[in-house]
Amino acid sequence: MLVPSHFTPHLEGFILNLRLEHLLPRTQTSLLTGCHRHRGAMGPVASVLPVLPSLGHAAAAVISSLRRPTPNPTIQAIANRPQEEAAIREARQRAQEARELAEHIRREAQEERQHARERLEAAEEASRRAREEAHRMMTEMVEAERAATRARVEAEAAAQAARADAMRLAEQAAQECERAREMQEQARKAEEAAKQEAKKAKKTAKQERQKADAARAEAEKAAKTAQEETKRAMSAKEEIEKRWKEGIQPVVTPTVTELEAAKRQVQYKEGLFHFAVAGVAGSGKSSLINALRGLRNREAGAAATGVTETTRVFDRYPDPNPQYPLVWYDIPGAGTLKIPDWQYFNAQGLYVFDCIIVLFDNRFTMTDVAILSNCARFNIPAFIVRSKADQHIRNVMKEMGHDSDDEDSNPGSHDRLHREARQHFIEETRKNVKSNLENANLPDRQVYIVSNDTLLSIVKGKAPRKAIDEIELLRDIVNRTLARRGRTSEGSTSS
Repeated sequence: MLVPSHFTPHLEGFILNLRLEHLLPRTQTSLLTGCHRHRGAMGPVASVLPVLPSLGHAAAAVISSLRRPTPNPTIQAIANRPQEEAAIREARQRAQEARELAEHIRREAQEERQHARERLEAAEEASRRAREEAHRMMTEMVEAERAATRARVEAEAAAQAARADAMRLAEQAAQECERAREMQEQARKAEEAAKQEAKKAKKTAKQERQKADAARAEAEKAAKTAQEETKRAMSAKEEIEKRWKEGIQPVVTPTVTELEAAKRQVQYKEGLFHFAVAGVAGSGKSSLINALRGLRNREAGAAATGVTETTRVFDRYPDPNPQYPLVWYDIPGAGTLKIPDWQYFNAQGLYVFDCIIVLFDNRFTMTDVAILSNCARFNIPAFIVRSKADQHIRNVMKEMGHDSDDEDSNPGSHDRLHREARQHFIEETRKNVKSNLENANLPDRQVYIVSNDTLLSIVKGKAPRKAIDEIELLRDIVNRTLARRGRTSEGSTSS
């Protein structure tokens, strides 16, 4: 059956009100659309009546649930979309800036790590080279000690062989004495025979007198020669006295007794290297010895130091490292003893040392010249060393107008001035030494300019920052001393 026409307007109004108030879902709207299509058509009323109660109940349920209406979520989302898009754009921009900043920080950190690795590698390389150099020097010294030990063993074997030869010669001498006695007996018998021949000898007396005259003439000639030798000796004596008056010092060679006494004084021992540090008073000998032994001043076992000369007798300092067969000696300064410059070398027994360091501070003196001359005469390696280099360079910087308060404010200017002062100090020192050597008729030679702090760092195996001649001094002392000991051992063996 079709819906009667008189129900259609009422049904349309009811459904239309529900649609306008958003109380019915869209599925019910389709029902209204069907009614419009069937407007004016007649159908059974029973087909519509069962639907109306269910629509009423649904409408009542919807109305009761929507008595407190809420905003339309679609409209609210559309209204908030510009703000959300602006917030998203701002968040994206901030995220991009954060990523750029993080990338910049990452690149700087990577560069800093690279620079740190390079500096660390450079430091490790310098340290490795210093350790290799120290190990090489120690190995050379140990090898030298072994060579000296072998030479001593060979010398003892040679001495034993010489004793055996002496005993053999003594036996031969005893045999010769026996033969001499036999010959004396024969001579006695011959004398008896000679007496018998005395008469015959008278015939040759004239010949014997002639021989005597000839011998007398020879004796007169020898006397004349001796007289001439005496005149020459007197002339030499007068020449020596004349040179003495003119200030020319004589050359004095120590005797065997003096040599043995000097060895006892320094406690000389075979198998050790004996190094002497000599020079005028106050030149810093004790501080230099401490640095060469790897010790600081006033450290346990260090040589005594002071503003005034503290050494008036020999001070003997074995090297603290038992692997190094070295003994250092602090020699009294020439200014502290009543000894002339030309007698200083022999009076101190410096001729028994393996190596001599001539140390000076402010000026090169005649005492230093006398030591160098005698070192050349005795073939002893000698090294001219000027200490306290860092202190002298600071003094030159002050003379050039340097102010210590400006170091922190202008480090570049300080470094430039330090380089200029350092170069000036080195050139003036070498020029001064060369002039003194020329005035003393000595050949030009190298002067080693050192700082005790730098020398101490090198001895301890650390890489120096501002070294001048410290490394070269250590190397030359070892090489030249070993070379001299090698020549001495060869000469002793060959003899």
